[in-house]
Amino acid sequence: MALATLTGSRRVPTLILALVVLNASLTFENLWPTPWVRLGSSISVELAALLLIVCGVAWRIGQVSPNASRALAGIWFLLVVGRYAQVTVPALYGQEVNLYWDLRYVPDVIGMGVRVAPVWLVVLAAAAGGISIALVLAVALWAIRQVAWAAACRRARPVLVSVSGAVVLAFGAQSWSDRVPDVIASPVTQTYARQFGLVAEALRPVEAIADSPAMETSLAAVKEADVFLVFIEAYGAVSFDRPAFAERLVASRSRLIADIHDTGREVVSAFVESPTFGGSSWLAHLSLMSGVEVRNQDTKSRLMAESRHTLVHVFRNHGYRTLALMPGLRHIWPEGAFYDFEEIYGATRLDYRGPEFGWFAVPDQFTLERLDRLEVRQTSRAPLFVFFPTISTHFPFSPTPPYQPDWRRLDSAEPFDVPDLVSAYSEQPDWTDFGPGYARALSYDFASLGGYLRRHSARDLVMILIGDHQPAAAVSGEGDPWDVPVHVVSSRANLIDRLELRGFRRGLTPQRPRLTSMAGLLPILLNAFGG
Repeated sequence: MALATLTGSRRVPTLILALVVLNASLTFENLWPTPWVRLGSSISVELAALLLIVCGVAWRIGQVSPNASRALAGIWFLLVVGRYAQVTVPALYGQEVNLYWDLRYVPDVIGMGVRVAPVWLVVLAAAAGGISIALVLAVALWAIRQVAWAAACRRARPVLVSVSGAVVLAFGAQSWSDRVPDVIASPVTQTYARQFGLVAEALRPVEAIADSPAMETSLAAVKEADVFLVFIEAYGAVSFDRPAFAERLVASRSRLIADIHDTGREVVSAFVESPTFGGSSWLAHLSLMSGVEVRNQDTKSRLMAESRHTLVHVFRNHGYRTLALMPGLRHIWPEGAFYDFEEIYGATRLDYRGPEFGWFAVPDQFTLERLDRLEVRQTSRAPLFVFFPTISTHFPFSPTPPYQPDWRRLDSAEPFDVPDLVSAYSEQPDWTDFGPGYARALSYDFASLGGYLRRHSARDLVMILIGDHQPAAAVSGEGDPWDVPVHVVSSRANLIDRLELRGFRRGLTPQRPRLTSMAGLLPILLNAFGG
């Protein structure tokens, strides 16, 4: 009633619209699996706080100054950005962002996007970003001015204060008891507080890193065999757990099983828990190679500052030649010095001259062929330990390279036939549904690995295939477990039997529950390799 009797009551609908806009700007929700948002149905406690602040200022000095309105609009813009991160990052990435560690990788991510996207799309995205920022600021300033007008009115102010107080009380009750319905949105300010807490946690002194497991093993069960440790990018448990993915991968998995059995080999499988989700593959690599659980950048940096034995040293101490195949490596790689490989083959040394695919350009099948030319076909050589993180299954998964049955062509400037290239490039990323591209990419890697086994049917080869992490939540869904599959392929029956005794299961399909963590897998492998 008080608002209805105000002079200039035509502004009442405008005020209501402003309040609705401000509330919607901090209560929207993610429209999974896209980066877009949809309207939410909750109430913002920050809006209630804004109304109380503006009413308090108006009560003390009569009105909110234009400069104060602009400052509040800037703060509101930061809250909107925080809300977008709050609902979008977990939905698409699968875990909360840690600005202290993750911001340093933003330039690299932007650089990869610029490199793979057409120029017109980059320009359009930049323009859309600039327009969005200007629009949010302008709308926030307009809405806050409407609130300031109402707060300056003596009849309207008590109504605004009463409503705001009720919202604050409801938020308090909701926080205190689980029985109160969740009508108040999670505060964005808590998201910022969480980030400040993560910074403080990263800067404060921490406890010593756990000891590495014993690295003593005879390697009797794999002696003289080449051992490949292949981290398949984004190969997660979701590829088994989600029926849509499992069905799309039935044919390629069946072919891989045939490639394994037809070459006189067996495979055992299990699930292990990755220390990361949706990205940061190096945390998974370091956890398995060192046997120490590495879940954040701080632990990684501190561990690498120490002198530790890793799986690389185990094989090197037994006469193996230790190699890192890094087709995605185009910059300095500090982990390489920590692991102490004898040779590191990055993108430049691999010298791929064919058409590019995805953010990292180099097809995984080519990398395997290049390894053969550079190392495997040497007439007199030591057995190899090969560390190979794949890249053809990297987000956004498309376009996927075509599989080339004639492996000799891969090392040429024209490794693929034109129709195959046209078909491959027609499968551009679908930014609203990454599932089909994800399945195609995994199928390609299965074909490449199976083809490699067939090319070396008589070779004594132990191949450990393991996912580094689940794909981003834009593919897997928010809240999925952090489990990844691990398969061990070998013709050595005693090795397969020993792994079965430690909890692996025959076949390519792992069984629940998961066997251990990524770091916990290292002692199991060392024990099985010991013979």
